[in-house]
Amino acid sequence: MADNKQTAKPWPIQGGPPPAGSVAWIVGVGASAGTGAAIARRLARGGCRVAVTGRTAEKVETVVREINEAGGDAVAVIADVGTEAGVTAAYEQVKTLGTLSVAIYNAGGSQWRPNPLEMDGDFFEQVWRTNCFGSFVVAREAARAMLETGGGAILFTGSISGVIARPKLTAYASAKFGQRAIAQAFAREYGPKNIHVANIIPHGPIDGDRLNSRFPHAKDARPEDGMIDIEQIAEAFWTVLIQPRNAWTHEMDLRPYCEPF
Repeated sequence: MADNKQTAKPWPIQGGPPPAGSVAWIVGVGASAGTGAAIARRLARGGCRVAVTGRTAEKVETVVREINEAGGDAVAVIADVGTEAGVTAAYEQVKTLGTLSVAIYNAGGSQWRPNPLEMDGDFFEQVWRTNCFGSFVVAREAARAMLETGGGAILFTGSISGVIARPKLTAYASAKFGQRAIAQAFAREYGPKNIHVANIIPHGPIDGDRLNSRFPHAKDARPEDGMIDIEQIAEAFWTVLIQPRNAWTHEMDLRPYCEPF
């Protein structure tokens, strides 16, 4: 008699949550009220062991403590991901935690100058290192690990500046264009090898610590529900992560209803 049982396939071929207890490496986590922290919390609720990576120990450890107190499993990994040494040192810690199923690159942020002529070389390179170079090194290390275990997911927090460049954001836009190219190249190379690569693009102001602490009245100047909620960004990442291989999203943009495009 024929055996009708399906052979188990490695995640994420058939979709669903990442394997319980596997590692989700969230790179670029700052304040608890930020996008990176929201993503880390969502992955922890989904059953992952979350490696929380950021530059500021106090902020990272606060996020880790909140996740663990809520019943999740999180570990702090402090690193500067603007250098190859910083990324690889962080990954040495991450790989001791278990099987890496998910890597999410959220490091960086919108950095501007009044015009391109006021951008010196050091500024341009620093913006590129954090937003683009770090993306490549994290994706490279994650892909190496996932090829050994049969699959996984690598997701990037992109930006509308990676699609449309504006003068004040020349450095940032060039870095985000580069990050988008990395996402496309990795998707084409490793998608057929069961690594889901996706670029999530927030378009509009994010209702998180970075904007609200620097511009406390920005929200008041917007219509109601006129900023992107960080928990909704995290939910978008989760939605993409659980897709089966026959319907993978590569690029998704999120914008408030009132944001022009």
